[in-house]
Amino acid sequence: MIAKLLVANRGEIAARVMRTAHDLGISTVAVYSDPDAGAPFVRLADEAVRLPGSAPSETYLRADLVIAAARATGADAVHPGYGFLSENAGFARACAEAGLTFVGPSPEAIASMGSKIEAKALMDAAGVPVLPGATVTDETDLAAVAASIGFPVLVKAAFGGGGRGMRVVHDSAGLEVAVEGARREAASAFGDGSVFLERFVVDPRHVEVQILGDTHGEVVHLFERECSIQRRYQKIVEESPSPAVDDALRAELGAAAVAAGKAIGYTGAGTVEFVLDQDGRFFFLEVNTRLQVEHPVTELVTGLDLVELQLRVAEGEPLPPEVLGARIDGHAIEVRLYAEDVPAGFLPATGTLHRFRVPPLRGVRVDSGVEDGSVVGPHYDPMLAKVIAHGRTRREAARTLARALRQAELHGVTTNRNLLAGILAEPEFLAGRTDTGYLTRHDPAALGAFSGGARQAAAAALAAQARNRLAARVVPEMPSGWRNVGGALQRVAYTAGSETLEVAYSLRRSGLRVTVNGEPLGGVVRLLSASHSLVELEIDGVHRSYAVQTVAGVSYVDGPDGSAGLVEVPRFADPDAVTAAGSLLAAMPGAVVRVLAGEGDAVTAGQPLVVLEAMKMEHTVAAPADGVLSDLRVSQGDQVDTGQVLAVVS
Repeated sequence: MIAKLLVANRGEIAARVMRTAHDLGISTVAVYSDPDAGAPFVRLADEAVRLPGSAPSETYLRADLVIAAARATGADAVHPGYGFLSENAGFARACAEAGLTFVGPSPEAIASMGSKIEAKALMDAAGVPVLPGATVTDETDLAAVAASIGFPVLVKAAFGGGGRGMRVVHDSAGLEVAVEGARREAASAFGDGSVFLERFVVDPRHVEVQILGDTHGEVVHLFERECSIQRRYQKIVEESPSPAVDDALRAELGAAAVAAGKAIGYTGAGTVEFVLDQDGRFFFLEVNTRLQVEHPVTELVTGLDLVELQLRVAEGEPLPPEVLGARIDGHAIEVRLYAEDVPAGFLPATGTLHRFRVPPLRGVRVDSGVEDGSVVGPHYDPMLAKVIAHGRTRREAARTLARALRQAELHGVTTNRNLLAGILAEPEFLAGRTDTGYLTRHDPAALGAFSGGARQAAAAALAAQARNRLAARVVPEMPSGWRNVGGALQRVAYTAGSETLEVAYSLRRSGLRVTVNGEPLGGVVRLLSASHSLVELEIDGVHRSYAVQTVAGVSYVDGPDGSAGLVEVPRFADPDAVTAAGSLLAAMPGAVVRVLAGEGDAVTAGQPLVVLEAMKMEHTVAAPADGVLSDLRVSQGDQVDTGQVLAVVS
C-alpha cells in the first residue's frame, strides 16, 4: 500500500493527482521551482520541497533532486504526471533502485517506446500498421531518403512529444533547414536532438486509444479519443468518442492498441496514438507511456478515475470489473485554455492572472493549475487549465462547453478562449468533420474574432466615470456624469488588440447619449445603474449587465455578449514610449537563443536576425526590409520582455 506519494510535476496535473491521492487516504508531497513557490498545487500538498531554480533543466527534470525530496519526506511512491520525467526510463529505474514505487509502466516498457524509431520497429513486428520512415544521421542523404519515402515528409523528434521538434517538408528545397531546426528544438526540449523522417499523411484524423494494464498480465482498452484539432502539432480540442469511429473500427483500433500494450508488457495507464486517413485506414504513431493531458474525456464517458486506477495497479491490484466491462456513456469534449495570442500566431503570453473563474455549469469540469493572482511566466508550458464538458450527445457537450468559455472571467493574460468557443460553434466541427488540417481551412484569427466591443467599451467608460465620481472630494453627492454644460460629451479611448474604440457620452434627463467610434450605441439607451464594478444598460429595450474589473489602466469587461480587455489610451502621449523607425520588438518574453547578424551588417527583407525561445517555442525575428543593422541591443542568453527593442534596421 502506498502511504505517501511524491508528485514529480507541477500545475494542474500535480493538483489533479493529489486530489485523487487524498481521496484514497494517501499523503502527498509536492516539488516546486522558484516561480511555482506560491502555486495552488504546492499548497494542496501535505508537504513540499523546493527545487532551486527556474528552468526545467534545473528543477523538474532533475531526477536526483526529485528522489532526494522523496527520501527527505519519507515518500514511498512517485507519480510523474505527464511531461518532464514521466517517460524517462532512467528516472523510473532510479526510483526502483531507491526503493520507491514508480506509478507507471516498467523502465523496460518506457525505454522500448522512448525512441519513436525503435517503437515503430517493435509495433511493426507486433502486427500494428506503421508508416514508412527512416532515421536521420550525419551521413544520411536527406534528399534520397525523403524521395524514397515520398513527399510530403514529416521531420520528427525521436524522443519527446507535444509537437516540438516537428516540421512538415513538401520538397527537397527546405529539407535540410527543417532537419536542423527540428534537431535544435528537440535538443532544447528533450535533451536529445535525434530526428527521423516519416511519410506525412495530409490532413488525417488523430485518433488515440486509452489502454490500461495490470501486473497480472491483463491489458484492456478504454475506447478512443479524437485529438485532431491542433496548432503547431499540439492538441487544443479533444473528445471521446470520435465522431469518425463506428463500432467496427473501434474494435479494430482497440485490438491494435491492446496488441501494442502486450508487445511491451504494459502496466498502468498509457495511450496508443494513430493517424486515421481519409479512407479509414489507421497507422501507428507512438505509445505515450504515461497519463495523457486529455484523460478527463475518457473519465467522463466511462465514469472511471484513471489516476485512482494507476495507483491501484501500482499497489499490485488486478484491473477491477468496472474496467473490464467499461462502456461509453454520452460524449465528452475537452479544450486546453492557453495563455497565448492567437492573432499573433499563437505566441505565448505572460502576466498576472487577476481573475480566473469558470462558471459551475452542470456537466462541466475544470482542471486548473492557476487561481486569482497567479503569475504566468515564460518558463513552462502556457496552459492555464483544461475545461471539459460531458453531455448526452456531442452537440450538447459542445454547447455547454462553449457557454462555459464565453461566461468565464479571464483577466490579466491574453488567452485562446475566443478561438476555442468559436471552434465549438463552427458548423464543420459540429458536423464532426475534423482533421489535423482544420485550422488551415479555418483561419484561427477569424474563428476567434470578437465582433463586439462597443457595448463593453461603453460599460468600461461608465464604470470609470462612477469610480472617478466616488473618489471626488468636491460635491460628492453630485450624480455621476452630471455636467453643467449639457451639450458637451465626455470622451475616452481604449485599445483592444489592434482595434481602437473611442467612446463619447453624456448623461441627460432624457437618457444616456453614447457613441463608439462615432456610431450610436443604440436608438434608446438607458443607464439603469453604474458602479466601479457593475454597469447595467438598457439598449433599445434589451437589458444587459456588465461586470467590470480595472487593474493598472486595463478594464476587463464581462457581459452576456462577450468579454473584452480594454487598455485606456492616455490623453497625452508619453514621448519616451516612441520607438525609433525600423525597431524590431520582441513579440513575446523569452530568452535570446541565437543572434544571426552583427551590428553594421547589410541585411535583406525577411532575413532572420534574432531567435527567441519561450515556453518550449522558438520565434524568429526577421528584417522587415532591406537595410543595415544599425543597432543590435541583445546578445545570446539575454532575457527579454514583450515589446523590448531587440535591434534597429535603418
